[in-house]
Amino acid sequence: MNGIPRRSSVSRGIYLLPNLFTTAALFAGCYAILAAMDADFTRAAVAVFVAMVLDGVDGRIARLTHTQTRFGAEYDSMADMVSFGVAPALVLYLWALNGLGQLGWVATFFYIAATALRLARFNIKAGVSDKRFFQGLPSPSAAAVLMGMVWVWHDLGVSGEILAIPAFVLAVLAGLAMVSNVTYFSFKDVDFRNRVPFFALLAMVFAVMLTALDPAKVLWTGFVLYALSGPAWVLHRWRRKRLLRAERACRERAAAHIDAAKNRD
Repeated sequence: MNGIPRRSSVSRGIYLLPNLFTTAALFAGCYAILAAMDADFTRAAVAVFVAMVLDGVDGRIARLTHTQTRFGAEYDSMADMVSFGVAPALVLYLWALNGLGQLGWVATFFYIAATALRLARFNIKAGVSDKRFFQGLPSPSAAAVLMGMVWVWHDLGVSGEILAIPAFVLAVLAGLAMVSNVTYFSFKDVDFRNRVPFFALLAMVFAVMLTALDPAKVLWTGFVLYALSGPAWVLHRWRRKRLLRAERACRERAAAHIDAAKNRD
């Protein structure tokens, strides 16, 4: 009846399985912060990558089991803020940016704020945007770019203080990429139940082998290339439009010359 308030989905209970993975991703982000405070930057970076895997699993499980809820979406967003906003920013700050003084904490705050803005924009456009594309660099990918840098160079024995300026630039660029209007492929339209060419399976095996040989360098390279794919696609579309305009102008000039020749005749 209209006079009786409807009970919220939270009061009726929540689905355990997808939210369990979300909680695990949140735990991984928290662990990354604690590991960085103990100067264990390799484990901190790996924990953020683990959170990224868990974040991808919880959404897919919710869709497969038809357990998608508003509560789950909000909880996932809050966990993402910690795992891909606060955690990577603090890890990068403790590893490299703290030697820059005010510039270091300004870059840290900028990255955290950009993550919050990115997630807020994603939430309000979730029901109307094209599922095949992301507007702005996804926060897990931005976090992977930062943590990949920490993982690779820390394993090589290079101090973060030496790379403070490159880390500052990377943090600012990652934040700008998240809040930009650059489009990125989401890969959500990939259907793993369909048949694929045999070459695709070989490529997947080769990718797994490379990752197993040197996960830090392979993962960092992969996410850096993905971060660059958005601007590269924008540049490609701009050049294509420029070529089309040039071709159209050439055709119009040729048509004008033909018309002028006909008028002279």
